[in-house]
Amino acid sequence: MSNIKRALISVSDKTGIEAFARALSERGVDILSTGGTAKLLREAGIPVRDVSDYTGFPEMMDGRVKTLNPKVHGGILARRDNDGDLASMAEHGIKPIDLVCVNLYPFREAVAKEDCTIEDAIENIDIGGPCMVRASAKNHKFVTIIVDPADYASVLAAMDADTLDESRRRALAVKAFAHTAAYDGAIANHFSALNEDGSKRQFPDIFTRQFIKTADELRYGENPHQAGAFYADPEDSGMSLADCPVLQGKAISYNNIADSDAAFALVRDLNEGAVVIVKHANPCGVAMGMGSQAEIYERARAADSVSAFGGIAAFNRELTEATAKLISETFMEVVIAPGFSDAAREVLKKRKNLRLMLAPSAEPVSGGLEFKRVNGGLLVQQRDAHILDRKTCKVVTKRAPSEAEWNDMLFAWTVAKHVKSNAIVFAKNGTTLGVGAGQMNRVNSTRIAAHHGGEAIQGSAVASDAFFPFRDGVDALADAGATAVIQPGGSIRDEEVIGAANEKDIAMIFTGIRHFRH
Repeated sequence: MSNIKRALISVSDKTGIEAFARALSERGVDILSTGGTAKLLREAGIPVRDVSDYTGFPEMMDGRVKTLNPKVHGGILARRDNDGDLASMAEHGIKPIDLVCVNLYPFREAVAKEDCTIEDAIENIDIGGPCMVRASAKNHKFVTIIVDPADYASVLAAMDADTLDESRRRALAVKAFAHTAAYDGAIANHFSALNEDGSKRQFPDIFTRQFIKTADELRYGENPHQAGAFYADPEDSGMSLADCPVLQGKAISYNNIADSDAAFALVRDLNEGAVVIVKHANPCGVAMGMGSQAEIYERARAADSVSAFGGIAAFNRELTEATAKLISETFMEVVIAPGFSDAAREVLKKRKNLRLMLAPSAEPVSGGLEFKRVNGGLLVQQRDAHILDRKTCKVVTKRAPSEAEWNDMLFAWTVAKHVKSNAIVFAKNGTTLGVGAGQMNRVNSTRIAAHHGGEAIQGSAVASDAFFPFRDGVDALADAGATAVIQPGGSIRDEEVIGAANEKDIAMIFTGIRHFRH
């Protein structure tokens, strides 16, 4: 059995605490507690002693001072193998505290409220809690620290099996240090974003974010000579590939993660059944709408069958058996979907190296931040979660688009948002025909996309992620056979560009928004 004889419990998140405290009590552990936690446990019939009774000092200053006392911190910090520490404990009537279960005031939740004042924020800064957590983590050789309700069951099991050793306590201590670090980071972020009148800026002067490694290091980074790892952002939970279990296949790689993220980000933006195939972070084939999932996949793959080889396929609907059979015909690195039918799983089991990733949701991502590391710093921006509303678009040419052209333009526009700039996308009937990505000028992107689309481009619609600075881009897409184009507008030569569209009898739409993606 464990040598835990005394525990101090004081939690803001009371999830599971009653059952945990009862289990400790049943194992003969004396429980010290404070405030609301003590009241909850006492009402549940669990024997508990108030910290104020143990220390001889009442809680004071509206609860600001509860556990800041040598009888608490001495009991936590005392080294059980140090004669001087033991003598001090005996002299001052300090008893050892073997387990500390503490989580902190809900600061993030408090400051997220629109009506949170500076005074409210200050009162939600925990002082005694972090002190106890850090003290316990520092002395983890002798003290078990728990900050996460998810650890209650495993700690109890380890107590029963007599395996709550120093190694396990050190792992809990690391988690505790991360807990207080994130807490202090949130406080610094909040207060460094406040103006003198208490209003809040979007970006703080000090930016702290905690990322947690998801697994062992990746085999390598982008290239074999680079080491790599994947860290999850807890504040983006539910939006990240870190939340996607790998159901089968080889270990996921750095490039797999980057490409899968690009593929799934696009497929989530499409509101009908859709398939996105990505190669090197750019969509090479996208289709949605008409037909079964298998038929949509065939259209996406056929849009660029050469690039699809070794690519990433993302779906926004559960994968069917028929689609799985088609996937098996081509070498793919990763398939990501919000579900896989049992029959589809059975088919894909034969492709042992193919990675299947189960997405937590296919809903569009909204809010959040994006980061880009540059030498000497970090670029931070809002995530580009803009979804175009047709009602906000403006027809700027003599000819208005047909309904079919509207549909193709809006589809191409959504795809272009996820293509590296300068982005040009030709599409027709809910399928991409040619994608021009990452070129230094828009005309070359147009020519590359048009060349790839060939004769199929006749009667297609085009999306450009930014405005055409000259008419030559419009001339190029018209010569290729496009009949409609959607673009942000805003060039000083817009009239010249619109004139070119009118000459070529092309319908042109301005969106008033651009989607650069570098």
